[in-house]
Amino acid sequence: MTADHTSPPPDGEPTCVVVDLGPAPYDEPRLELHGPLDEARLQAALGRAAVHLPGASAPRHRVDRYGPGHHTLRLATEGADRPGGTFPFGLLADLLTGPAAPPARSTRTLAPTPLMRELLADADAHPGRHVERLSWAWHGPLDPDRFRAAWQSVVDHESVLRAAFDDGPDPQLVLHDHVDADVLWLPHGSLRWDDLVERDLRRGLDPRRPGGPRVTALGGGPAGDGTPTPARVLLTYHHALLDDLSARLLLREFYRAYLAGGRLPGGERRPDLRDYVHWLGRQDTAPPREFWSAGAPPAAALSPVPYGAPPGPADTGRTRVRLTADQTERLAAWAARLGSAESGVLQAVWAVLLYRAAGADGTATIRFGVTASGRGILFEGADRLPAALRTPLPLGVEVDPGRTVAGLLAELRDRVLDMTSYEWVSPRQIRGWSAPGRTTATDPAHGPPAGDRPPDGSLLVFEHGPRPADDLSEELAALGVRVERPDPLGARTAFPVTLVAHHGDGGGLVLTASYDRGPHTDVAEALTHTALLLRELPYLAGDTTTVADLLRLLAGAGGPAGRRPVPREAPGPAGPRSPLRPAETGEPADLPLVPLRLAAEAGAGVVCLVQTHGTPRSRYTELAAAYRGPESIVLLRSVPGGVPARHSALRPLTDRAGLLVLGAFSGGGGTAYEIARLIGENGGRPPLVVLTGASTGAAPLARMLETAAARAGRH
Repeated sequence: MTADHTSPPPDGEPTCVVVDLGPAPYDEPRLELHGPLDEARLQAALGRAAVHLPGASAPRHRVDRYGPGHHTLRLATEGADRPGGTFPFGLLADLLTGPAAPPARSTRTLAPTPLMRELLADADAHPGRHVERLSWAWHGPLDPDRFRAAWQSVVDHESVLRAAFDDGPDPQLVLHDHVDADVLWLPHGSLRWDDLVERDLRRGLDPRRPGGPRVTALGGGPAGDGTPTPARVLLTYHHALLDDLSARLLLREFYRAYLAGGRLPGGERRPDLRDYVHWLGRQDTAPPREFWSAGAPPAAALSPVPYGAPPGPADTGRTRVRLTADQTERLAAWAARLGSAESGVLQAVWAVLLYRAAGADGTATIRFGVTASGRGILFEGADRLPAALRTPLPLGVEVDPGRTVAGLLAELRDRVLDMTSYEWVSPRQIRGWSAPGRTTATDPAHGPPAGDRPPDGSLLVFEHGPRPADDLSEELAALGVRVERPDPLGARTAFPVTLVAHHGDGGGLVLTASYDRGPHTDVAEALTHTALLLRELPYLAGDTTTVADLLRLLAGAGGPAGRRPVPREAPGPAGPRSPLRPAETGEPADLPLVPLRLAAEAGAGVVCLVQTHGTPRSRYTELAAAYRGPESIVLLRSVPGGVPARHSALRPLTDRAGLLVLGAFSGGGGTAYEIARLIGENGGRPPLVVLTGASTGAAPLARMLETAAARAGRH
């Protein structure tokens, strides 16, 4: 390749590194740096990279400067300091484009709970999971400055909102003394609400970046014609740090701060997350180990995904049904008469639906997940503690058509009470304590390795959170403000189907299902049947009503009575599959190459984006949309087998000499560089590697990729 240079980004844009492997044997790569370069940071990065070489120290280097924000870095190629092909140039690029060291300030490090570790690991392996959002309407005047100050006060008072995971191999929680609240107010008419929600979803949320939950308000105040308009508010948070009850507790704290002019009285909350972690470390695990070694669902338990249907056009989906306030009150009264609650009835109904979906005959044990709040523990202030406490627990129950509904409700009540005696344990601990031979395919604990299919099964979540403005509605009304109950939009979890129940603003029960769409799900039908049973049970079910009666009711409602679910490994279409088949054709989601953008002209070449753990899929979609060059764009997913497997997936492109550039966000530089080396060592032309920071916008990186692809295509 020649010595021309990729055009530097405009002033103010983040550092970007272009790695050119040069001629064979590819042991003298050149790193082109675009953006600010601090010599002290460069020396530190060289030293950290060299630690990975036994006995090595930071190599000698030379920086050629071509102007502000444009440099070429070369490492020593002679003598004892020669790095050769073993120096981790990809890691060096990651260090140069990653977040700069924060300014000196007081921080504390805390070991996360087992549950936090498991949620973070699953989110890393499956970007986009465990990000939840609450939405609600704000009627009346909204003071943007007071709004921001109130959220900042909440962040100042809650240590968990100033916490973030570090990037080490065993991630720790870093608690910062000060973090700026992430609050944005947009005036009325600046953006459609649906567009705002979609953009927020694509943006994702990184629990490794401090800043607490993200708050976005749209509207409030007078519209163009002077009439008052309600504001819509969106609160986005990550389950590795906060559960849904925590978000509602924090919302109530925000209202208190807003009423107080934007500032909460007093100092930090204590006890807080630090105290809970210390309490958890003192607990005796022998009793829960004994319980779960005998009490986990048996290996033969059935855990189907509800109903089979043709695949849809998207990877994920969300559907919702509602009960009226009258229907909900009637359901609660009927459940109480049988010694149960709304949550217990929902569990019983779901067990019957899964029994039917599995095509079971006679008595069968059905398994699904239920959540425990994590707050029924002997820890002072647990009911008011914002943290990731809610945990999924595996529930197994025998479903017998001849059994009465009242008997099924009683068994579920007793089993859940027994399980929640140890609601401070994590799913992975439960899996480890289960007897050998028990199934783990449906266990959501740690999530499967990156690239594997998600576990089978479903999760029921019943939110019993406090009403956000229970004791503050009159005070807010004095300001002319009325706020609605927050509405969860649904988070993807480790389960293919997650069903969340909560009470809406009018008091009616709202059921929201979030699911991984595929050839095995028709969640809308399952949700419709769930609502049908919840509405009809208070009218039809007496002390002698049996499960068989419910099955007959469902059969009369239509749907897949007696139909067995479509096998998860259903055969695909005949003939070989193209590695670049468009995702929207229904190709299984486990293919390593996902096309994001078709080429504008024949022979234009390919730009490949290397997926980085923790980066949402939406970032790559945005990048492809911002790209203006003629090349096609593909995403190389995280797949089992590491770099060799990714290199093999790219062989159809490298054999045609069509691969021009490998692009990645910081953290993917090591992988991209090693892939490029393998391509060269196997007779291909090594592509350029373009790397930039994880916070870089789509447009600047797209411009760098366009320039790099044009340069590579000329040679």
